[in-house]
Amino acid sequence: MCQHHHNRPKRDPCSAANNNEITVEHTAIKWTVSFQLKMIIGQATLRCRCLTDATKLVLDVRDLSIRSVSINGTDCDFRIAPNVYTFFGSKMSVYLPPQFQKAGTILQVTVSYGTSPEATALQWMKKEQTADKKMPYLFSQCQAIHARSIVPCMDTPSVKSTYEAEVTVPTGMTCLMSAIGQGSKGDDETTTFFYKQPVAIPSYLIAIVVGCLEKRDISDRCAVWAEPSVVDKAHWEFAETEDILASAEEIAGKYIWGRYDMVCLPPSFPFGGMENPCLTFLTPTLIAGDRSLVSVIAHEIAHSWSGNLVTNSSWEHFWLNEGFTMFIERKICGRLVSEDYRQFMAFNGWTNSLIPAVYEQFTPTHQFTKLIQDHTNVDPDVAFSCVPYEKGSALLFYLEQKLGGSEVFEAYLKDYLKTFAHQAIDSWQWKDHLYKYFADQKEVLDSINFDIWFNGVGMPPEKPNYGQSMVEACEVLLKKWLDADESTVGDITGDDYYAMQPLQQIELLSQLWQHNPPIEHWKLDALNKLYKLNESQNSELLLNWLRLCIKSKWEACIPKALDFVNSQGRLKFCRPIYRDLAQWPVANKKARDVYLKGRSQMHPITAEMIAKDLHIRHSTHTVCF
Repeated sequence: MCQHHHNRPKRDPCSAANNNEITVEHTAIKWTVSFQLKMIIGQATLRCRCLTDATKLVLDVRDLSIRSVSINGTDCDFRIAPNVYTFFGSKMSVYLPPQFQKAGTILQVTVSYGTSPEATALQWMKKEQTADKKMPYLFSQCQAIHARSIVPCMDTPSVKSTYEAEVTVPTGMTCLMSAIGQGSKGDDETTTFFYKQPVAIPSYLIAIVVGCLEKRDISDRCAVWAEPSVVDKAHWEFAETEDILASAEEIAGKYIWGRYDMVCLPPSFPFGGMENPCLTFLTPTLIAGDRSLVSVIAHEIAHSWSGNLVTNSSWEHFWLNEGFTMFIERKICGRLVSEDYRQFMAFNGWTNSLIPAVYEQFTPTHQFTKLIQDHTNVDPDVAFSCVPYEKGSALLFYLEQKLGGSEVFEAYLKDYLKTFAHQAIDSWQWKDHLYKYFADQKEVLDSINFDIWFNGVGMPPEKPNYGQSMVEACEVLLKKWLDADESTVGDITGDDYYAMQPLQQIELLSQLWQHNPPIEHWKLDALNKLYKLNESQNSELLLNWLRLCIKSKWEACIPKALDFVNSQGRLKFCRPIYRDLAQWPVANKKARDVYLKGRSQMHPITAEMIAKDLHIRHSTHTVCF
């Protein structure tokens, strides 16, 4: 294998920043949030250090209107050059006066600016779009490269900086950030909230929420925030958070972020969760009423180590964030439920996430099915899939089995997280450390084809051995349904199904969906009557049920499917349903109509991705050169 990767970190192709010459150490933000203008107006002061002699500081920006730039109090020249690929935004060059060009110089760079109403990191919601319809709402989603649309920054995960913020919002609203609250002060008109993040973080973890929010404590260091009508439901659903956090600490080491709070966002939030430090963002689709979907909380908690503490140095190595987090999430669930359950979760990830991503979302020869990707001129949102999550965690699961099992591998995990804490690394640094740590098992490591794992397209070269005990119950019930005919289907009772874990129920529906020929309509009707699937509050179950119905071209399911994609904006649910409906002539026009009608209420990332799936030209804004 070529060694040159080890010494010279490859530049992040998704950022224009000159972080090889200058780094950002601290960011101080002063913002005023204007719901009327749909703008954040204010300034950011970046404390930078020259690593080498340099004549300019290069930052990423996207659709920011810059009023002025000063360095150490002196106004200075800057230039903004748009990238031909609009998703990269623009390159902002700040020219350093001669006295500030030497290596070692500390620069206080203050940029006064305003965001665009179309800033891709933000969703501005009218009060009618919220649960309580009392006040408007704002939330951010900066991962992967949207931070540049709300703050001039080195928008690459390879640069980490501490930050502080003072944010002024209309009085009566609460502002939350991915940092530790330092109190607030205000009058009848406006209130200013103060925040500090003492741990250096990459730009994609800067986050803000402003809305009518209430808080419920779960433990000394955990609380949940949500709109008043949702907060008690969320509090009940996420009551196990402290137990999950304590279990994560046993596996990964001490939790260093001080608080672990959560905010349950409006339904348009595009992801299951976002691991913003000190304040995880969660989709309300997790509120199933039975605490069955809290593995997402285990996932976001795991990010407090893998991702937030040890970070991928570019999005090409995203599996270092997500593969590790998936692996730790399942370790946590294994401790809290059982090892059989961990094995089942991992099996489920392989069959229900990785296989459809490789064969449906992409093709088995597609570049984005590689573990390490090339993002030259690529929008990371377009490359996003569960491949880094599931291929990455499958590699770690496989390594655990090859290298001596859970105990041995958990000791390695702790060492890895300690070794690279507060750093950003790539896959080759990971591999070097693995070889150093397991020096006595070099032959085992040499027998693993890392080149194919890293650079091969399609499914991984090896499949780990997943324990099958919880899969078997699904297969027994599957056989009952497949063997039943119209005269015997009434003999099936609900007992087997209701005795299962929700994840097993989902697996059963997934196995029915995978079956060819598609399931007959009368059988779908019987399934629905017996298990009340249409009425399920479990969004993951509903996704699998609706996909099963659409595959069988059961027209009775179309209104339910359209209602499902219209009622929430989570990409994991909306994209497959929209894609399925679009390929079914009877439903295609209805799906397009629902999308076009609801597009203005959608999150910008969701609107963009579904437009691609439906082959509808979608542009959030025009770019003026």
